Amino acid sequence: MTGHMERDRRYRTDRECIIEDPSMAVGRAYGMIDDDAADASAVRATYFIDPEGVIRGVTWYPMTIGRSIDEMVRMLAALKRSADGSVLTPAGWQPGDDVLVPPAQTAETAIGDDAPADWFHQTQPDR
Repeated sequence: MTGHMERDRRYRTDRECIIEDPSMAVGRAYGMIDDDAADASAVRATYFIDPEGVIRGVTWYPMTIGRSIDEMVRMLAALKRSADGSVLTPAGWQPGDDVLVPPAQTAETAIGDDAPADWFHQTQPDR
């Protein structure tokens, strides 16, 4: 873990972990770093990997721009909230904000007589 996250308890939970990868073992295992790379200085990315080992989200920043810890925490919450596919989380979503209803999956449903005019952007209160 990085020092900033160790000091700030809001980023620590029993179920998620944030790691630093100085040995580059994780980066190499996921194909993020070339096997011949001497270091990971060209990699300025954050990967969100679920418990099954599937990459669910990635953020990339230039070396000259700092990463936002608040955005990482928001993205983790959004990934967890939308994992079952019952809702979508809009840009800037925070836990407790309204969520989006997944749109119709067929053209017939989207343009049918019973389809609402805003079929592509329907919100509902979060649970």
